[in-house]
Amino acid sequence: MMKGYAGKMLRVDLSNGRISTEEVPDAMKSNFLGGRGFAIKLLWDEVKHIEPLSEENKIIFSTGPLTGQSLPSSGKMVIASKSPLTGGYGDGNIGTMASVHLRKAGYDVVVVEGKSEKPCYLLIEDENVKIVDASELWGKNTFEAQDLLEKKHGRNAGILLIGPAGENRIPISLVISQKGRAGGRPGLGAVMGSKNLKALVIKGTGSIPNFDDEKLKELGKRGYEEIKSKENYDFWVRQGTMQAFDWCNENTCLPTYNFREGVFDSSKELDGYALEKFKVDRKGCPLCNMQCGNIIKDSSDHPSELDYENVGMLGPNIGMRNLPEVALLNRMADEWGLDTISLGSSIGFLMEASEKGLIPEKIGWGDFEAARKLIVSIGKGEGLGQLVSHGVRNASETLGKGSHRWAMHVKGLEISAYNCHACPGMALSFGTSPIGASHKDAWIIAWEISNDRLSYSKEKVEKLIEFQRIRGGFFESATVCRLPWVEVNFGIHWYPEYLEAITGKKMSWEDLYKIGDRIYHLIRAYWKREIPRFGRIWDVPPDRWFEEPLSRGKMKGIKLDREKYDHMLSWYYERRGWDENGIPTKETLDHFGLKDASEEIIG
Repeated sequence: MMKGYAGKMLRVDLSNGRISTEEVPDAMKSNFLGGRGFAIKLLWDEVKHIEPLSEENKIIFSTGPLTGQSLPSSGKMVIASKSPLTGGYGDGNIGTMASVHLRKAGYDVVVVEGKSEKPCYLLIEDENVKIVDASELWGKNTFEAQDLLEKKHGRNAGILLIGPAGENRIPISLVISQKGRAGGRPGLGAVMGSKNLKALVIKGTGSIPNFDDEKLKELGKRGYEEIKSKENYDFWVRQGTMQAFDWCNENTCLPTYNFREGVFDSSKELDGYALEKFKVDRKGCPLCNMQCGNIIKDSSDHPSELDYENVGMLGPNIGMRNLPEVALLNRMADEWGLDTISLGSSIGFLMEASEKGLIPEKIGWGDFEAARKLIVSIGKGEGLGQLVSHGVRNASETLGKGSHRWAMHVKGLEISAYNCHACPGMALSFGTSPIGASHKDAWIIAWEISNDRLSYSKEKVEKLIEFQRIRGGFFESATVCRLPWVEVNFGIHWYPEYLEAITGKKMSWEDLYKIGDRIYHLIRAYWKREIPRFGRIWDVPPDRWFEEPLSRGKMKGIKLDREKYDHMLSWYYERRGWDENGIPTKETLDHFGLKDASEEIIG
């Protein structure tokens, strides 16, 4: 048995109350590593041609061999399911004490299926697992429910939960932990809600059976020390991901007025330096010494945990200029269990629809009170909020009138906070992300801007795939945070060393790339199996970036070139071993040991 894994999978069927465990096969560990890898393997095998909000769907909470170890930023897990927002594969990582506790409880992965007759939560205390009545929690927001569960089970318990938006099966809802940690953008809160599952509470007291604990302890100590010695560390501690705000505005890629522009007049009122003036605390994931959660008092004097994505999408993207007011919108989103990226895009869509006279309601850019009311109506799926509560793709299909051209999504998932009018490589990154328009798989934008920014080159495609292999392949499956490597230049060489001390198995980056590629191929096959019409057009960003040039900033007059983007996409497919429609070939799937996928989608 490979070391470094608990070796057990916990299965819970809420329909009949059945709870069981089974071994995680060594082949699954070797071929898929953990995290996202385990998730797509389980979904491929077990979730086929079903409605995402039906009881036949499964939601998976998956860790990797690095999760919960005494290593930098290792407090992560991946939550995955068939997405009610996109219809394809959906996942998201989340930093939470629940990750550490799950490993200490003796499980690598939890698979929940079925539907409880009444609201419930799952209580995992080592080998003691119970389905507990959650009637008193149902209807409570995530902060209220967190407090009640901590009071009952202790402040140190790992807690994952949904808010009223998830209970209402809103497809832009997600999973919240620790009053501000969030994961599962493609509607995974709605999947929990569809199962009447309010929360998971996890308490573990065991240890992880590693190959060489002493070596791992020493490597971890040296890793933490290296991070603190980095040149950018102190600045990171001050601003976290909010340092990207000023950089994006300077480089004309800040999401502004529903991604219409890339610069914002009031950026100085919202950027990392503005945040420093309001900052009262910071917090982050367990086992992290470069915490990224900056806390300020919002306009109602309540604490709100901010990072770049939620300030970008609830700030300039909807014309908001006041940071404490942005913080209040962000806190409301966390309480309701709504994804701040999709929420900012949804509100921006409605503001633009109002501006264009496509809806009767008058909602001006930067209208704080209207935004507050919209969050409530979106969380309830009522009134005007109902139009966008299923995402902007669905809203544009309902509204019509050419609104699809500025519905800012890829594959149905709203674009995160980077305007790509003048960033073809990042546009391709959004286009080819395996869950939709997510930045987490390949944040190529910084490399692109510092190199040949406006080129549509094969070199850029190669770099994109390299980043996907490291970020979307390795980090999402190991499962560990990418920010030490990305933000303070923590040595990438550490990770194979960590894995060897944990598992006893020596793996090169080429070995890890192959695992990452296998995961990407299987996710791609999953999209094709679940959505037969899936293909090339699903990898193209919105028309706005191709048709409406920027009118301000140093990139004024620039827009994406559709023909050149199409060439890049073809090069990407060729390099991946996919056909011209973006589907993995039989040869590729067979080469990676995915013959069942090959037979199912190709024959």
